[in-house]
Amino acid sequence: MDIKDLKVFHTIAKEESIAKASRILYMTPQGISKIVKNLEAEMGCRLFTRNKSGMQLTESGRRFLEYADKDIEDYYQVKKDILHIEQRQRKVVDLLSAYGIIRMVTPDCIAEFCKKYPDIEFHYREYPDLQAERLFAENEGNVAFSIGEFDEELYHVVPLETFPIKLLVNEQDPLSEQVSVTIEDLKNRPLYIESSQFAIYHLIMKKCEEAGFQPDIAFQTSGFSLCHKMVKENKGISVTVDFVFDDMKEQGLRLIPFSDDVYEWKACMITRKEEAENEAVQCFLQFIQEWIGKIKSGEIIR
Repeated sequence: MDIKDLKVFHTIAKEESIAKASRILYMTPQGISKIVKNLEAEMGCRLFTRNKSGMQLTESGRRFLEYADKDIEDYYQVKKDILHIEQRQRKVVDLLSAYGIIRMVTPDCIAEFCKKYPDIEFHYREYPDLQAERLFAENEGNVAFSIGEFDEELYHVVPLETFPIKLLVNEQDPLSEQVSVTIEDLKNRPLYIESSQFAIYHLIMKKCEEAGFQPDIAFQTSGFSLCHKMVKENKGISVTVDFVFDDMKEQGLRLIPFSDDVYEWKACMITRKEEAENEAVQCFLQFIQEWIGKIKSGEIIR
């Protein structure tokens, strides 16, 4: 048996169906059935029984699943560990970034880094911030940009920039006349917001819950752009941050700060403690910090 056979077995056990497993694994049912027969022959037992509910594990099958799950987990962990060793030796930066942060840091930053360090292999993947954090926690990548607070016992955390989250309204909206707003001003208003894969969604939902109401979410999206578009059409309100608002350059919109509590979009750069010896990662950390410093001083215009 090999790791592929164990993954097939695990999928059948989870789905309780060869047909469902075949669709998930993009294999024929006949090919999956053959793998099951080979596993049963090798182990000298029945791993599954068939009944009206589908494929059910036998007692031996349940025991085998425990070992299969551990072997699969160990296999992928070893692959990730070896990948990190190879990345360190080959001088690789593998960046996972939350949507929006490259807009803040600017794509020019990445281009300039690659130009300055042509010997460093650079990879970049972009996700909703909570997904980026989950993948990084699962040992994907060796640097991450994301939003929020992070466990400094696990990670080396470098704050990049923090922006107040503000209410975005159309200039024709009555709220545009106000100097500031509170979370209560969201009540019974169509709200366009980033989805539950983003920290900003959970912050706003928590504030509304604490105020005793559920917001009227008109639509959840994967980025700020659609939110700005819908507010420009005066179909509702949204929340955003200054640098995105400035970057969009949309006319007829207004940002209003919240006055009832702290609402922050805090961008951080995180690495694992064990990546301290990775020369490429250290070069990238230093370069990003210097770049952000130049933005703050006005030497680089975002």
